[in-house]
Amino acid sequence: MCGITGIIAFTEEGKQHLTKIGDAVNALLHRGPDGNGIYTERNVTLGHTRLAIIDTTAAASQPFHSADKRWTIVFNGEIFNYRELRIELENSGIVFRTNSDTEVLLNLFIREGKEMLPKLNGFFAFAIYDAETETTFVARDRYGEKPLYIRRDVNSVVFASEPAAIWAVIPEQEINQESISDFLHLNYVASGSALVDKVTRMPPGTWMEFYSGDTNDTYNGDQWYSLPVTSETPPSYDSAVWEVRKLLEKAVERRMIADVPLGSFLSGGIDSSVVAALAMRNNKNLHTFSIGFPDEPHFDETNYARMAATHIGSRHEVFQVRNADLLEALHDFLNHLDMPFADSSALAVYILSRETRKHVTVALSGDGADELFAGYNKHSAEYIARNAGLKKLIARAGKPLWDALPGSRNSKTGNFVRQMKKFSKGVKLSATDRYWEWAGFYALKEMQDLLLNKDEIYWGGENLDPDYVDEDDFNSVLRADFNIVLEGDMLIKADTMSMRHGLEMRSPFLDHELVEYVMQLPSDYKIDRKHRKKILKDACADLLPAEIFARRKQGFEVPLLNWFRGDLQGLIEELLGKPLLKQQQLFNPKAIAQLRKQLMSTNPGDSAAKIWGLIVFQTWWKKYHGKNI
Repeated sequence: MCGITGIIAFTEEGKQHLTKIGDAVNALLHRGPDGNGIYTERNVTLGHTRLAIIDTTAAASQPFHSADKRWTIVFNGEIFNYRELRIELENSGIVFRTNSDTEVLLNLFIREGKEMLPKLNGFFAFAIYDAETETTFVARDRYGEKPLYIRRDVNSVVFASEPAAIWAVIPEQEINQESISDFLHLNYVASGSALVDKVTRMPPGTWMEFYSGDTNDTYNGDQWYSLPVTSETPPSYDSAVWEVRKLLEKAVERRMIADVPLGSFLSGGIDSSVVAALAMRNNKNLHTFSIGFPDEPHFDETNYARMAATHIGSRHEVFQVRNADLLEALHDFLNHLDMPFADSSALAVYILSRETRKHVTVALSGDGADELFAGYNKHSAEYIARNAGLKKLIARAGKPLWDALPGSRNSKTGNFVRQMKKFSKGVKLSATDRYWEWAGFYALKEMQDLLLNKDEIYWGGENLDPDYVDEDDFNSVLRADFNIVLEGDMLIKADTMSMRHGLEMRSPFLDHELVEYVMQLPSDYKIDRKHRKKILKDACADLLPAEIFARRKQGFEVPLLNWFRGDLQGLIEELLGKPLLKQQQLFNPKAIAQLRKQLMSTNPGDSAAKIWGLIVFQTWWKKYHGKNI
């Protein structure tokens, strides 16, 4: 796990950017505290910051060169099946100088080119430069676990693990107005879009190749991976239960490979608890970590985490975080964001990663299980919407009641009302429009009221392909979640927050062999009227106490509403007050005032999450666009 960056020049102006590679590397030092390096050859320069996990010796440092110096690689991630691939390469006569997966990856590419990508089991973003042909090949893993941002124009290509490294090379940024509505609705930037013109996040499962031998910006690229569809001849449920367990055991075992201390997150939910239980089979001294909120019992899960830890026998550590601790970390958290990202749970992951890094260098997580096995509350709502029944009728008939009752995320009752308000509206929509409605926080009319430039509003419900979420295939909802929610939110959160502290996070549920098998199973193996994650629970029932499997889904959130009504009122006034809004000319002050009024009312709904999205955006905007304000 590391940070990578590179610059490919096509013109004389582009060549001026090559001298900035040192600044780009410096912007990524938090990702790789164990060393860094730079390689420059003709019109290409590559940079790397190292977090040493596999083969921690200096011989495995990057940029890493082939034996004949023709090829050079910078690589972020891990290849978990590198030992099997190494044996295959050794049998073909290749001699290795290190014990690293980096050298395996490079030699596999030299032998097979892009055709080797499907052989890789792991997460990765890498670039390989061929000095003979003057081509640079870049690729990203199947599901987007490792990010790669690219800025491309006629003069150069600049790529990096984080946008900050790109800004270090080319500071100029022009806001992509159409993407603002996308971000505000979701509280993150979905795959394929960006808030800055000319900058994109490379789509998962794709490769690109750039030729720097002339000024024509010669470019090739394609998608090398896509999610499978539902099988027409599925296995029996019982055999699928057995296979899911076997594949999950292998996935966890693969991710235990490390030459540094390794532990596991353990929130007390099903996903992290299952991962930790299986990890204990490979390491009887496993260290597990969770975070507690003693000031906010509604958000605290430590009792379940301790129950799971006691049952599996792990060495468990609970980091008790009070509201004062969260607020103390808030400003460093906001200042670290080089692109707006407003999933509020990221702050908790930020602190959990910071404290966990004091004990281990690698942590396993349960990311991906909700998208894979239909674990979100919205999946139950979608199931009800697709299958007419009493709950659906009650929701429809009771819409005036739900609208009249106060909704809030800060209590069980208030959260139930908030969810029913959303459900009663979404249940009347098409599957595609409902998906977008439930994915975010705003209705289209609200977005039109909020933004001054109404002509450049991007609205996913209108722009998504009508078949993107199929009325007749529940699995299409899970595939959409993989492509939108998982890649744009969950995995960006995991990478950004953990790597801020030099911690590698690994997600066994995203092992591609497991994902491909589960994605092809019928949706009723995963969800029915009574259960979510049905097959996962049945496959792992022997691992944990029944109370873990029976508990309700609880999000990993922070108490935004209480903060905004108390300690953070000054921050709201600073960033959402009339003086800044007037100079900025992006948001309608009347709509902002109405949102602030709702925040302080007895019926706050999702106003705290909406305000948080605006706070994050304004902090970023002031840092990069409003320095003189």
